This record gives sequence, structure tokens and C-alpha cells, in this order.
Amino acid sequence: MRNTETYNTLQKPEILFPTMKPLDLPKTEKQEERAPTTTPSATETMDFSQVEIEPLFADMVDFETFSRSDFRAVKVKACEAVPKSKKLLKFTLDDGSGTDRVILSGIHDTYEPEELLGKTLIAITNLPPRRMMGIDSCGMIISAVHHESGEERLHCLMVDDRIPAGAKLY
Repeated sequence: MRNTETYNTLQKPEILFPTMKPLDLPKTEKQEERAPTTTPSATETMDFSQVEIEPLFADMVDFETFSRSDFRAVKVKACEAVPKSKKLLKFTLDDGSGTDRVILSGIHDTYEPEELLGKTLIAITNLPPRRMMGIDSCGMIISAVHHESGEERLHCLMVDDRIPAGAKLY
């Protein structure tokens, strides 16, 4: 049983959901410097005063549609830059099925491949394959995106490494 007095006094964290960008948006110029990929310590406070968040979608999605999306924890087995591409990284992932999954993601301007090896990420796994640079991408790595001081910042959603590959998100 929860102590309701303590529970009610806790501050509830604000949860921000990443949004997908329409394909027809103009591309932003490449950032001169990479976004820092180190996570702040538990005692370090972050200044969010310059952060701009995209507005929430006005269109509602019914629960049936949402529940058909298959979000899974995936472990990064290998990650490499895609030749002849400035942005694409090719991930080889353990999705818990016993067969490696390949997903391409345009995040090389934010992450180097070796930074992501061994990490546990979140991916949507039931998208139809999409061919990019001659490689089928079978899913999408989920990232949080915001603008800070006029520049786009991207952060892959990483979860505790104790979560096994293939764990379903609800």
C-alpha cells in the first residue's frame, strides 16, 4: 500500500513524447558542433529556458491504431556509418526474435557509431521495410527532438541495460 501523503507531495515529471516530422519539411543546415552525448549527473541541474518543444498533434489517434504499433527494447550489436552517406548509421540490433534486425537512422551528425555499441534503445519494429542507400531498413529508432537556441537537438531514447532485448513497451 502506498503512503498517499508522500505520494501526493512528489513532483510528477513532465513527459514529452517525440514526434515524427513530415517528409516535406525543409532540411536544416548541418550543425557545426555535435550535441553533447554525455548524460548529466543526478546532482547536475539542466537549464531548459532555451528549449523549444514542437506543439502536440491536434489529431487524435484511436487506441486500436496506437496498439498496432510494436515498440521494443533493442540491443545494439553493431553500428557503422553507411558509405557515401553523411547522416546514416546502420544498426544491427538484437530485437529478441533470434534474428538480427537492421535499421538505418539519420543520426550520424549527433552520434558516432562506437558511442551506441551495447546500448539498449527503443525501436518501432513493425514498419514496412524502407530501402535507403541500397539497404532495407526494418524499423525506426525512436529519438526525442527539440530546438535549443535555434538549433535542433536529438537524443536517442536509451533505457536501462537490464531490460532484455525484445521487451515490449506499452
